Amino acid sequence: MHTVYYLVLVPMVYLAVAVFVVGVLARIIQVWRLPRFAPTLQIFPEKKPAWLYALGDALFMNQVRRHKPVLWVFLMLFHIGLLLLLLGHLELITEFETIQIIPHNIFLGHGIVGLVMAICLIFFMLRRTISPTKELTVLEDYFILILLFLTVLFGAQMDWARQWFGFDTIGVDEYRSYLYSLVTFHPTIEDVAYSGHTFMLTLHIFFANLFLIWFPFSNLMHAIFTFPMNLIRRG
Repeated sequence: MHTVYYLVLVPMVYLAVAVFVVGVLARIIQVWRLPRFAPTLQIFPEKKPAWLYALGDALFMNQVRRHKPVLWVFLMLFHIGLLLLLLGHLELITEFETIQIIPHNIFLGHGIVGLVMAICLIFFMLRRTISPTKELTVLEDYFILILLFLTVLFGAQMDWARQWFGFDTIGVDEYRSYLYSLVTFHPTIEDVAYSGHTFMLTLHIFFANLFLIWFPFSNLMHAIFTFPMNLIRRG
């Protein structure tokens, strides 16, 4: 079992990150080299500076808010949660004084952030079973949402175990030691490989790895192109 843990927690992580970085860069280069589209794609009245309005469109999804306010609420909650979890994972790599704007334990939210994100993902999946979204949904959409849900669920379960039930056989120091060893290319799993959390940690990272590997080849690349596309729409 230790060998399985090692394969998921070390070489698969490096493979996933490499595929993610190379794949995203390749997609960006591919789009960059496409012939320029002659007709304008501008759909908004011109406002200056265009980049500032485009940034607002990308961050606050104004069109979704106007036409689908319920979806907008869940999207905003999901993206805010994603940002908070990203900051939390950065804190697990090493200590960042600047992140502690609000004094908190890792992770911020005492388990609520993971719960909210899981609820949002369930909403996104259920939404795709109802018309007219159902008719526009393809298998890939479910696959991505399930990958995200399982990644969030198994990660949140470890946080819930620590925050709500005091089950912390792997503490912050152990996570930090493991992640820091990956970042510094001296990988070791000894601090996280022999505890009650190891199985959940391995599942969390396994599904996160699959998500990173799939990302460059999926429609989630919209996250990379959303700002330039909004800038084009702004003229």
